[in-house]
Amino acid sequence: MKHCTVYHNPRCSKSRQTLALLEERGVDCEVVKYLETPLSLDVLESIVAALQIRPYDLLRRGESEFRALDITAKTADSVVIDAMLRYPILIERPIVVVGDKAAIGRPPESVLALFSA
Repeated sequence: MKHCTVYHNPRCSKSRQTLALLEERGVDCEVVKYLETPLSLDVLESIVAALQIRPYDLLRRGESEFRALDITAKTADSVVIDAMLRYPILIERPIVVVGDKAAIGRPPESVLALFSA
């Protein structure tokens, strides 16, 4: 079974469900509680690249921090990345990374495709 990194928020039910799903399948997981250990610019950019999305698509737009910012789908990627670095609560979760591929665990089962290749 492959090794993965899970960017996890223990207060999030989907994050807990995704982690439990991987553990049930015997996946070796490195758990990063990204609200306690903020991500570096390099790590966040590599996650976005692995997800093959724009940074805006990784934002939790329901958070009060998002509403306080003037960010739209047209905002420059660098500005969105900066906002996620300053306010990690804005980062969608959980994110599972295996090698150079990643998936968001919404629904939790969506991460399983990372292990089928």
